[in-house]
Amino acid sequence: MLSRRLLRVKVMQTVYSHFRGGGSTVQKTEKELFHSISKSHELYHLLLLLILDVRDLAEKRIENGLNKKRPTHEDLHPNRKFINNRVILQLKENKQLLSYMDATGLLWKNNEQYVKDIYKLVVESEMYQQYMESDEESYETDRRFISKLFEKVIGQHLPLYGLFEEQSIFWNDEAEFVVSIVVKTLKEFDESKGEDQALQKEFKDKEDKEFVKTLFRKAVVNNQDYQDLIKKFSRNWDLERVAYLDIVLMQIAIAEVLEFPKIPVRVTLNEYIEIAKHYSTPKSGHFINGILDKIINHLKKEEQLIKLSGADEQ
Repeated sequence: MLSRRLLRVKVMQTVYSHFRGGGSTVQKTEKELFHSISKSHELYHLLLLLILDVRDLAEKRIENGLNKKRPTHEDLHPNRKFINNRVILQLKENKQLLSYMDATGLLWKNNEQYVKDIYKLVVESEMYQQYMESDEESYETDRRFISKLFEKVIGQHLPLYGLFEEQSIFWNDEAEFVVSIVVKTLKEFDESKGEDQALQKEFKDKEDKEFVKTLFRKAVVNNQDYQDLIKKFSRNWDLERVAYLDIVLMQIAIAEVLEFPKIPVRVTLNEYIEIAKHYSTPKSGHFINGILDKIINHLKKEEQLIKLSGADEQ
């Protein structure tokens, strides 16, 4: 489910906490790494369930209106377009989602106020009003609406991110990314697949899972060797004053260029430079690029860096 970049970020956070926390074994920290990835998958399902709960609340409001002692014309003639949205109903019957709920007990029951807040946000949005007033009736219209609603309305509701931060330390940095994965999922819905519509798996494939495991283990086990390399090519820098996160990122980058012959060197460099820009200091990207460039040239000269044909470039 997670992109390679976010998997790299997960490894970075875990390696950092492993050495800064102290006392934890490699096996225990590795278990925490995979737990954090599992929590991202949980958030993905929680967001999918959110739209179902909003839909159910909308249906309940319609039923309450019909049961009033003195119902208005609007109460007696409700617009059911939203609660009958084909994509939402298809999601409601999705086998993978139902199975995940049964296995984990995942629900919004303890945060019903947030469901009410999102419902209010949705029905008051211009996008919702236009959808409800439109005469268009098709699966494609429903799919386009629900994916844009999640992206432009629900996904922009900042209090929701505050809730996620309160609920889990693992949801602090990636909620926005997981929202984008939910949007991607909804855009890929196919009416013909019905309840068997595929949802995102925890890992895209076995290769991604192995990538995480190997990257983490090599960065930790070869910690001293990688730090010695960094010191060797950082003679003009006082490493005591360098952000420790930058050192961790370089260690992981070295592990990646050495252990994954299929990944081009330039791809690895660009990834860790971008991660440094986002998670470390403003100067980190430039610093990391300069040091890693020297280390990679050294590894090539020593014939320690092996890349498969088509991957050995800079």
